[in-house]
This record gives sequence, structure tokens and C-alpha cells, in this order.
Amino acid sequence: QVQLVESGGGLVQTGGSLRLSCAASGRTFSNYVMAWFRQAPGKEREFVAAITGNAFITTYADSVKGRFTISRDNAKSTVYLRMNSLKPDDTAIYYCAAKPGYSGSSSYIQYNYWGQGTQVTVSS
Repeated sequence: QVQLVESGGGLVQTGGSLRLSCAASGRTFSNYVMAWFRQAPGKEREFVAAITGNAFITTYADSVKGRFTISRDNAKSTVYLRMNSLKPDDTAIYYCAAKPGYSGSSSYIQYNYWGQGTQVTVSS
């Protein structure tokens, strides 16, 4: 069993920055691929970014490439999402997710564990 707790969400103006954190517990953190998804009101859950546990290979949605950076600190069992140049379209609840294995995935179906989410609101 893996527990995930997100933090760092909040209200920011267009062009601003936020860093989200996700603290994990329960299993060996480095054995898990970690990812961020988001869901805006009336929208489907959307892949944002993923990072593998050993090679630290990252994957990003086209909508956030060049603006967001995913990273992890295995010693702290924590994954981060640095968000720069935020836009109103980035407004959503952001969820941390984890799955065992070596390969990353952009499909939420493949992730076994989820945090409760943290709200990010970008004001225009």
C-alpha cells in the first residue's frame, strides 16, 4: 500500500509559478514511476508529466512542455512539479500518481495509487 500526499497548490496570476510536492510512503519509492495528472471542471483527467524511478526519464504533455518540470528525490520519497509561465488553462486539481515498474505511462488507467489532489488556480 502506498500513500501519496500532495501540497503546494494555490492561487497565482497568469505568468506566475508554483511548485507542487508529493510525498510518498509505504513502499520502496525508487521502484515506482511517478506522475502528475490534472482535472479541470467539466474536463477529463489529463496527463501532465511522468518520471521513472531509476533512469529519471521524463515525459511531458505537449501543453506543458517548456513550462513544467517534473523531478524526484528518492532519498526523501518525494516527487515535484515546478510550474512556470502559468496560464488560466492550467487551472485544475492536480493529482500525484504512482505505479510499479520501469516504464512511464501517460494513461491514468495504469497508475495504482493516487493522492487526494491539490487545487491550482491561475487568475487572468
